[in-house]
Amino acid sequence: MAQSSGKKLVEWLVAALLFIALLSGSAHAVAICNIDSSQLNLCRAAVTGQNPPPPDEKCCAVIRQANLRCLCSYKSILPSFGINPKNALALPAKCGLQLPPNC
Repeated sequence: MAQSSGKKLVEWLVAALLFIALLSGSAHAVAICNIDSSQLNLCRAAVTGQNPPPPDEKCCAVIRQANLRCLCSYKSILPSFGINPKNALALPAKCGLQLPPNC
């Protein structure tokens, strides 16, 4: 249980850092799952709302360089940041990629 709580805390801290980076538009980017946090905003429209537009090529370029298994580990906290998990998990397929098993 303690290990699970510790993992959740780390997930929340990383997600909070990502969210702050997205909102601030800061020049100080952080690399998370092989993605520069400043690039995550390129996919924001494609993962928010009920009927988001398809990802554009810039977003797909970001997703192609990502460590998808790593990104899967954050799916449970996405709603806290206004990101629809269903949309986020559909994004790789829309960019021609396959999600890792058990994601």
